[in-house]
Amino acid sequence: MSETDRLAARARGAEGSEIRVMFERARAYDGDLARLEIGEPDFDTPGYVVDAAAEGARGGATHYTSTYGTTPLREGIADRIERENGVPVDADGVLVTAGGIEAITVGLLSVAGPGDEVVVLTPGFANYTAQVELTGAEPVQVSLPPETGFDLDPDLVAEHVTDDTAAVVLCRPTNPTGRVYDEADVRAVARVAADHDAYVLADEVYERLTYEGTRRSVAAIADDPEWVLSVNSFSKGHAMTGWRVGWLAGPSDVIDAAQVIRQTTTLCPSSVSQEAALAALEGPQEPFEEMVAAYEDRRDTVLERVREWPEITCADPEGAFYAFLDVRAFDEPAMDLALRLLSDYGVSTTPGTAFGPGGEGHLRISYATDEAVLETGLDRLERAIRDEFE
Repeated sequence: MSETDRLAARARGAEGSEIRVMFERARAYDGDLARLEIGEPDFDTPGYVVDAAAEGARGGATHYTSTYGTTPLREGIADRIERENGVPVDADGVLVTAGGIEAITVGLLSVAGPGDEVVVLTPGFANYTAQVELTGAEPVQVSLPPETGFDLDPDLVAEHVTDDTAAVVLCRPTNPTGRVYDEADVRAVARVAADHDAYVLADEVYERLTYEGTRRSVAAIADDPEWVLSVNSFSKGHAMTGWRVGWLAGPSDVIDAAQVIRQTTTLCPSSVSQEAALAALEGPQEPFEEMVAAYEDRRDTVLERVREWPEITCADPEGAFYAFLDVRAFDEPAMDLALRLLSDYGVSTTPGTAFGPGGEGHLRISYATDEAVLETGLDRLERAIRDEFE
């Protein structure tokens, strides 16, 4: 028996994310590299949040917590959801998780299984497809058209929603495009899902990083929020990626099922991290608002440069901290181009194919980095464009 044969089928068929491929290639790069591939805030967690975690640990917050998470944090999250989005929810409708990824996983495991289908939009976060496959359900990928800037198309989504559909995964603001889908389109997709007794699993980890218009959750937009499972996290909007704290919010029966499932995996979130999260939730918000303003300035820098390149286009990001560059003019597979930019020009990007088949011909760049690195990376991209087309 070969070593491969000793693995379960789900492990044999698992493929690593191209995001992590580029991350590891960048880490191993020997030389001066402008890293625009990583989707992580370059800001440190504010000091008062760190202090709250340390004080909690010294005060004895070093033990198991409830599988649901601590009551103060669950109540605080519920209060925020109702205050900012007008969606009535109490602590019973909140499960604190080890980041947004766990929230998505236990949410899908709670509502989807063999014989079900889950609609996944591309370009989109690659983990969605892998997480659906883990449940035994069938991922149904729907490619949004680049010609519209990857706008959400409710009619296109509706064509793929059937009586076998358990959920539709919707990310807003989106990774990798930074688009904030129109509320009328979101409402239409939620209505189609609910009409088929299917949930919308709303990944809103970039919710606080919205630059234009109002910031409203999918549950606040949908006609029937009982068919919405909301995923959020402290990672992106609070510069707390390493703390691993997020949440799943929704109907209490789903939350109860999800906490039973997570008993077999992480059991409960980090007690110390939950102390930090509560402080971030209840403490001064100015540091986080300053981060958002910095991202918006960087977004404007990226768009100003891209508009100078006639061969390259980009849908304007309205949120998150990514720009999704249309590089089809290079006439080269996205992964090959990303590797060539890394080796020949010293700039690391993420191939669009890391976000599903709808991302071919595109590169994602992250502006969650300081201005100097961002400008250097854009200079190197411009040099590659000139070498190719002049």
